[in-house]
Amino acid sequence: MPGNPSNSAGLKAVFVVRGEIRLTAGKVAVQVAHAAVMLYQVAERRDRPLLQRWLDAGQKKIAVTVATLEEMEQLQRRARAAGIPAVVVEDAGLTEVPPGTKTVLGLGPALASEIDPITGGLPLL
Repeated sequence: MPGNPSNSAGLKAVFVVRGEIRLTAGKVAVQVAHAAVMLYQVAERRDRPLLQRWLDAGQKKIAVTVATLEEMEQLQRRARAAGIPAVVVEDAGLTEVPPGTKTVLGLGPALASEIDPITGGLPLL
């Protein structure tokens, strides 16, 4: 991942939740947790020093929402083009949504200066 900030407070992860599928609060929490674990695994393989700086700085996390799957997929493409780690949670379908439903896009950890142009205008969850 690009960048080596001297101030790790500028690192964060963003979790983008699909609004139109109307998940319960508990389901959203679990789906975001899945995305957080997935991002951690990616960061551990990709850039351990950046991961450690993010952990040491308090693991800043932001949850936002988008209206549609199409918007979420567009954000995923933009993040990947910018070199930001991106993961998508696909639900197992055991409770509220059909199997394979894409529920959350996880991005980062990354520099706020890299991730904010992609997600900064989205409404908080």
